[in-house]
Amino acid sequence: MTASATPNTSAHALIRVLAANAIDRVFVVPGESYLGVLDALHDFPGIDVVTCRHEGGAAFMACADARLTGRPGVVMVSRGPGAANAAIGVHAAQQDAAPMILLIGQVPKKDVRKEAFQEIDYQKMFGSMAKWVVEVTTPEELAPAAFKAVRVAMAGTPGPVVMVVPEDVQQAIVDQHDWTAMPESPSQPAPDGLERIHALLSRAHRPLIIAGGGFNVPGGREALMRLAERHSIPVVVSFRQHDLFPNTHPLYAGDLDLATPAAQVAALDGSDLILALGTRLGDITTQGYTFPAHPRPRQTLVHCYPDPHIVNQHFAADVGLVADPAATAAALAGLPATGGGLAREDWTATLRTIRQQTAAWPQAAGQAVDDGIPFAAVVKALEAQAPADVAICLDAGTFAAPVYRHFPFAFPQRLLASQSGAMGYGTPAAIAAQLRDPKRQVVCMAGDGGFAMTGNEMAAAAERGLPILFIVANNNCYGSIRLHQARTYPGRYVGTDLASPDFTLVARAYGLQAEYVTRADQLDDAIARGLAADAPYLLEVRTSLGAILPASVSHAAGSDLVPRGESHDL
Repeated sequence: MTASATPNTSAHALIRVLAANAIDRVFVVPGESYLGVLDALHDFPGIDVVTCRHEGGAAFMACADARLTGRPGVVMVSRGPGAANAAIGVHAAQQDAAPMILLIGQVPKKDVRKEAFQEIDYQKMFGSMAKWVVEVTTPEELAPAAFKAVRVAMAGTPGPVVMVVPEDVQQAIVDQHDWTAMPESPSQPAPDGLERIHALLSRAHRPLIIAGGGFNVPGGREALMRLAERHSIPVVVSFRQHDLFPNTHPLYAGDLDLATPAAQVAALDGSDLILALGTRLGDITTQGYTFPAHPRPRQTLVHCYPDPHIVNQHFAADVGLVADPAATAAALAGLPATGGGLAREDWTATLRTIRQQTAAWPQAAGQAVDDGIPFAAVVKALEAQAPADVAICLDAGTFAAPVYRHFPFAFPQRLLASQSGAMGYGTPAAIAAQLRDPKRQVVCMAGDGGFAMTGNEMAAAAERGLPILFIVANNNCYGSIRLHQARTYPGRYVGTDLASPDFTLVARAYGLQAEYVTRADQLDDAIARGLAADAPYLLEVRTSLGAILPASVSHAAGSDLVPRGESHDL
């Protein structure tokens, strides 16, 4: 009798645990080193198996799916080359605080640590990125390891877990279990901590909320809104968390990103009380650990995060709460209002004015220049037609800067952009988003370099008829690196020119509808066709390189639009 006819193998036990914990989709690049697990999946029709073209794309999909569901995204790959390719997604999950499980097939037990064909010591490989790396050695350990992987991936600061499964421990007959990891109860703030924060708010003239990804949970955005409105506190969102707070709200004061203008940061630094809620206060959110000042902020600092490793890690907090940020916000919103007074009103108005000036569309957004269309024109045309539930999935690159600066996100609109700054994220993220919510309008934006890295994953969109609008900005260049070269070594350009293919022909070969846009006056109709399509649709846009280089940046929207420090950004 074959293993597939006997659904009680150790591989079945593994998948049974995943299914019991609401894992309903896995992303795979099949490999002979985990054939037993692949076979077991045949007996779990409730789990959607998404076949990918590259392990990096599969891992990005799992990372994006995790951000949308709050459950571990699961990716399965073969040993050696497959694991190496998937590493980029493990790094993204760590940077994004996204729960993920990477399952890697391994050489047989007898060959482990003998430098066998395609063998890697994954503890050494992933130890600094993953929350836990486990190499299972017996069939009986497989299900318990999977159960722990689910718990570890979601606990504290969510992140990636790596499970290594030798090929000869997957087929043994073992007991089957429906173990379910109970979700952790939100850690409630201590009453004395709430009293201290309320007292600080009562005395503050210029309070500020820095809101992080901890609010990307059911009820989190609502709790943040109630807190801000109850106490009249302006809100800035942390790195690439634009959809946490309505960008059109009077209390929205902008984002802390790679290109936040210096004048805006200086204004925010005028605060006298910072409530850093649900954010790790990483280097980009804190503008290189300068706002707030490291290690002792000049403002009174309240830092709330559910992981004790994070609170007081880099910044000495006056009030440090190891607590759920949404629960903390909800509790503070239930206390007497503290937002009266002209000083608070003037503070809010000042920050709002600066934000409006920063977010104003540049004059060049509707114009073409000699070498193509400024990508801000594309973003502006999309914003005019974007549905209220649009999910925008961004790859890395200078093309994305106008989205971060100008697009007015308001939930249920979503922004999916990896905090790791890795090229190749956009297309896989769009696939994951459309699979997770088939009725939502999903738009992927990528540069020619990033799209070339994982654009082949659009095969899944064609195969499943996913109505994703892909917009590819083609300037035949690694634009971000060219910009840095132009600033640092003007005229000395090495390695940044690209001979890109005809992306419309590539898309059609995969079964997509596609068109090529060369003029700004074509954008509105092209985007309308793409959004109306009931199947995947690709727009290749001839975008301007000159518009992002130093001599032309001023008419594009200012040099602050340009990302700093992302060497893997396009």
